[in-house]
Amino acid sequence: MKVIVLNCGSSSIKYQLFEMPSAEVVAKGLVDKIGLKGASIKHNKANGDVLKLEGEILDHQAGIEFVLGILTHKEHGCVKDIAEIGAVGHRVVHAGEKYNTSVAITKEVIAALEECIDLAPLHNPPNLEGIYAINKLMPEVPQVGVFDTAYHQSMSEKAYLYGIPYSLYEKYKVRRYGFHGSSHRFVSQRAADMLGKKIEDLKIISCHLGNGASMCAIKNGHSVDTSMGMTPVEGLVMGTRCGDIDAGALLYIADKEETSIPYTSTLLNKHSGMLGLSGVSSDMRDIETAAADGNHRAQIALDIYHYRIKKYLGAYAAAMGGVDIVIFTGGVGENACETREEICKDLEFIGIEFDASKNANLRGKEAIISKPGSKVTLMVVPTNEELVIAKDTYEIVTA
Repeated sequence: MKVIVLNCGSSSIKYQLFEMPSAEVVAKGLVDKIGLKGASIKHNKANGDVLKLEGEILDHQAGIEFVLGILTHKEHGCVKDIAEIGAVGHRVVHAGEKYNTSVAITKEVIAALEECIDLAPLHNPPNLEGIYAINKLMPEVPQVGVFDTAYHQSMSEKAYLYGIPYSLYEKYKVRRYGFHGSSHRFVSQRAADMLGKKIEDLKIISCHLGNGASMCAIKNGHSVDTSMGMTPVEGLVMGTRCGDIDAGALLYIADKEETSIPYTSTLLNKHSGMLGLSGVSSDMRDIETAAADGNHRAQIALDIYHYRIKKYLGAYAAAMGGVDIVIFTGGVGENACETREEICKDLEFIGIEFDASKNANLRGKEAIISKPGSKVTLMVVPTNEELVIAKDTYEIVTA
């Protein structure tokens, strides 16, 4: 069965076509700048050929129509007929407390996701646009929703509730939800498989480090805590997001700057983090280069980035009563050798013995980067959220 995975952003659609259950990637691509000038589609074939087309793409439905057209094109396509696609899997960011696992999409599920729009106003609407489009273009094809928040529904109240009046949780569901669930789920299971161990017997800390970043404490195969909160702003310092901050500081800034809520949201989400601290870029490579050239703010940004991750490592080891595996994944986690080394310094007291020679020049590959006698195994595990979505979709549709 062929399964297409869709990840619809505000002005983009990432897609991958899988042959299941072999998990072979038949084709993948990106529809970019939807509704904007210069809209385009970049389509990658399995043989490595790349096709790029530019044109007017007004909305997500038009974008998906273009994708289906390319997939079935006589010269550039990989399927003879759209009927060969047996299912569609969607990445959906926020399902609130409604779902703790991936589900087949029904009218009831769509209604539930629409109710969650207030919790993820930037993400859920485009995610839903993808679902609406498939309903119109391929009405007979089953769809499955795979939710960023679902994996973290195993957290207990002590981990997900905030220290605010309980009535606000009851009325508005203000609580920690966490994100990157598919990534943390995939890499933790993959790490256990690589070591030939049962995930149910392990205490794992997963570090998904990219432009957006989060950490997850995984005990016996379940998420028990995670750094992102009700929104993806909380937790680690990220590319443009501030991470943990005193709420009183926000009130102080809003008062002094006489800012609106939308302005404050933009400040925290788009102009903070590594960009705001360094004044250089949100890209770690640019910041590392600037720091090496003597830029003090760039160096301070890197120090804060590493320090925050190290603090969470210690906290999650304490929360689980120990740690067996620490995983690095995501664009930064998989490729930034210096970042991994700085994070792992001086952590011998919790059983982490870092091997600099194994870590050096390691980029984007599975590897163990701890010394043979290390009590805690340090691992680099490239994430594959699309594969998680494809597998869940296939399993649900064929069940």
